[in-house]
Amino acid sequence: MFSTNRNRAPRARRSPTPSGGQGPVRKDSGGPPPSRSPSPGAQNPSKPLYLCTPFADAALVKGNFKTIVMLPKYTDIMEWVAVNIFDFYTNLNEFYGVIAETCTQHSCPTMSGGPSLNYVWTHQGGKQANLPAPTYIDYVMTSIQNLIDDENIFPTKSNQAFHPSFPATVRTVYRQLLRVFAHIYHAHYPQILHLRSEPHFNSLFAHFLAFGREYELLEVRDIKGEPNAPVGVGLLWERWKEKGILES
Repeated sequence: MFSTNRNRAPRARRSPTPSGGQGPVRKDSGGPPPSRSPSPGAQNPSKPLYLCTPFADAALVKGNFKTIVMLPKYTDIMEWVAVNIFDFYTNLNEFYGVIAETCTQHSCPTMSGGPSLNYVWTHQGGKQANLPAPTYIDYVMTSIQNLIDDENIFPTKSNQAFHPSFPATVRTVYRQLLRVFAHIYHAHYPQILHLRSEPHFNSLFAHFLAFGREYELLEVRDIKGEPNAPVGVGLLWERWKEKGILES
């Protein structure tokens, strides 16, 4: 659990997410990269590619991610959480921008996060709606950007305190970002492989999960889902825990 501390230094705009120097390669940056699509017969057809070797183990960071999410000395915990959430949002938004042309209302009529899991959007009035994935993700990214731009929620001045509702707000933001990760892994991982970006994307997601567990943002039910509607990446989370990449 994290709490407010009024004595803090100004927040930097980005935190040092381990991106290995270069992020995902965009399709319009010097032409498309050579295709490296795995042979359909080379993998178990019932097993998602992101759970198959070597893709599931591709990473830029080796070892346990707990070491890079621990609160630095003399750093205010609210500042640390805020700047990391900003960084996760920025990086995930960039990844989605690269594969967005493959995420359409036709290819993704629902916000799927697993073979039998479709996320439902809840409007401010409480009304729920089944939305195509691109619409759902646009709602998520727009709402988070609005929160980040609100100085009352994500203050950037050293003499301005975080609102008491910040912990609850950031948990909601984290849950929505997790759903975007889940959809990309479930529906668009072949595009991540085509861009040769699986080490970057896996490292970003592992960092995201480790941070969520460390600061009580990640609910187990959100990563595992329900017995009749499991979250696809829940098995990836379990795999990384078994390998010691993430804390149990």
